Amino acid sequence: MSDLIIKTEGLVKHYVLGSETVRAVRGVDLEIHEGEFVSVMGPSGSGKSTFMNMIGCLDTPTEGKYWLSGQLVSELSDDQLARVRNQRIGFVFQTFNLLPRATALHNVELPLIYAGMKGTERRARAAEKLELVGLADRMDHKPPELSGGQRQRVAVARALVNEPDLLLADEPTGNLDSVTSSAIMRQLAELNEQGQTIVLVTHEHDIAEYSKRQVHLKDGLIEQDFFTEAAGATT
Repeated sequence: MSDLIIKTEGLVKHYVLGSETVRAVRGVDLEIHEGEFVSVMGPSGSGKSTFMNMIGCLDTPTEGKYWLSGQLVSELSDDQLARVRNQRIGFVFQTFNLLPRATALHNVELPLIYAGMKGTERRARAAEKLELVGLADRMDHKPPELSGGQRQRVAVARALVNEPDLLLADEPTGNLDSVTSSAIMRQLAELNEQGQTIVLVTHEHDIAEYSKRQVHLKDGLIEQDFFTEAAGATT
């Protein structure tokens, strides 16, 4: 069995809103191995966004434990969590989160600038990742000069540039039409075939069909956990 990337035990997250306690995640036990492509699904209020924030080290659990690549991260300080995020997790968001006045190459370089990598090596790594997602001929274009699908590919390249243990995609096709969504999902499936571990958060069943495994949350608990019969078969 492959090495564990994600392991959670009794993961719980409660929020206090005024006089009310919101029990967003109620005790999740989950293991995800290196090289898996997993979709986390559920309706609004199911806890999937809260769960994503915890496995992405953007939030800490109220109770329970979370290991990322064997490191117990649920008990780290905010500064330590920031280092884990920057070094070991790549994020792809629904809204792309690109700098509009920067070229695609510079957008992809940004995590490496923060990591202190020297310019020549940094640009070569960023160019390599843009080539990987099929944008070798768009490196000098700025986001307003790119289509929605191309912008999301830039975001994928940026997420990969630190060569993370985990690629976490939060509704990555939410702002894209169906044809472009399919193209992005095929790109993610291809990256997974090359060995990248991916966890995708979505509420769309046709998008989840591209993953190899689906974890469905309901009321903060895992309702179903199963392997997709024909991953990537959706057209």
